[in-house]
Amino acid sequence: MLQPAFILFLILGYFTLLMGIAYLTGRQADNKTFFTANRSSPWYLVAFGMVGASLSGVTFISVPGWVGDSGFSYFQVVLGYWAGYFIVAFVLLPIYYRQNLTSIYEYLQKRFGDNSHKVGAISFFISRVLGASFRLFLVAIVLQQFIFDAWGVPFEITVILSIVLIWIYTQKGGIKTIVWTDTLQTLLMLTAVGLTLYHLGNALHLNPYDIITDAQYQNYTRTWVTEDFLARNHFLKSFIGGIFITICMTGLDQDMMQKNLTCRSLKAAQTNMVVFSLVLIVVTFLFLVLGAMIFLYAEQNKIMIPLMEGSPKPDLLFPEVALNGGLGLGVGVIFILGLIAAAYSSADSALTSLTTSFCIDFLKLDQYDESQQKRIRKQTHLGMSLVLVVVVILFKYVLDRNVIDGLLTVASYTYGPLLGLFAFGIFTPFKIHDRRVWAVVILSILLIVLLGNLSSETLGGYQIGYELLPLNGLLTFLGLMMIRRKETTT
Repeated sequence: MLQPAFILFLILGYFTLLMGIAYLTGRQADNKTFFTANRSSPWYLVAFGMVGASLSGVTFISVPGWVGDSGFSYFQVVLGYWAGYFIVAFVLLPIYYRQNLTSIYEYLQKRFGDNSHKVGAISFFISRVLGASFRLFLVAIVLQQFIFDAWGVPFEITVILSIVLIWIYTQKGGIKTIVWTDTLQTLLMLTAVGLTLYHLGNALHLNPYDIITDAQYQNYTRTWVTEDFLARNHFLKSFIGGIFITICMTGLDQDMMQKNLTCRSLKAAQTNMVVFSLVLIVVTFLFLVLGAMIFLYAEQNKIMIPLMEGSPKPDLLFPEVALNGGLGLGVGVIFILGLIAAAYSSADSALTSLTTSFCIDFLKLDQYDESQQKRIRKQTHLGMSLVLVVVVILFKYVLDRNVIDGLLTVASYTYGPLLGLFAFGIFTPFKIHDRRVWAVVILSILLIVLLGNLSSETLGGYQIGYELLPLNGLLTFLGLMMIRRKETTT
């Protein structure tokens, strides 16, 4: 069993390494470096680093924890992700590179006007704050349970310390620092998965192939849900939902696109996206296998799912097995490093992208001289850090479901307007009455919230899943058709 002091020592050592990378990449950094890394990032570094940023601490813990209830059915969504990445690479990226965008929501300003620009930026802001906070919350509760509770440190202090560390190493180099730190963090995360699978396999006398092929483990490995279309996780719903989740949470998300826009050319960015999508499928499947092995090991060794606020919390089973399950010091060490790497590879880029979007989309940074721009960017970076602190702490008191499921559900509400706006801009020639876009978006979200909260009995047994996201986008698209203007784009 790892002692809290030893775990804390590991974390501080890891952050010391990140500070060293930040120092090397942040020398002579200006706003252009912070926002675009001078558009000089090698595509293979971006692709590898994006694996860690996309998976994050949510995947690292919550996907294995989800296997107990849902088996491998999440893989249906992942296959949809893969299809979505090709749409991002060959439909959206050419637009962003052709218009030489720093914030991708500048497209909406050029296409429709200031109000549409603000709607897109606000949708991203809410989505990314909630998404980053979901991820940070999950890591914070692990650190709290296995380190800081032993010393009587309040959860709020744990959250503040975590975000302060992220702020320190991102505040100078921005996206250029993150491209390099994400590469390190992805490597650590994948090493953690591989070594944990190896040690669990030895302890169970099983290998991943045995888990996948043996019928006695099918409760954990059932993948395809095709019998009942009314089921929430039916294959078609999951696959189509996965496509639109990727389009929105990657292609229409400043966080993920900011990394792609640091590549030297459109072709390099597209290569990055295709390679990254293939690697992501393989890695996510390994997480599912890991989840099955964790539950089998817990059953064999009578390890109970840890409680949080008096209720079982499957998200905490992986850390319980890794740190207190008798697998040895090495597994505990690599788990902590993998967890921190997974969590902060997502959180650091979120903080940078929020700063970028707020500066470009709301504060119109290019209107100020260079010295003022740098001051505003630093103040905004600090302000975004404070926002994350507040939201993560709030989650402790309001979150009552599996984190990844909650994350994808929230995305259905917040990314839908972005999907509708970009689709209308790309696939129609129409202009719109820009001042009316707020009414369209608000009405669309209200209808989706209403639909999402209808019981399955009300819908004749139909369980609503991730199709809420494309439905939200469709409602926004139809609303924009109603406020279109007679003239078209040339």
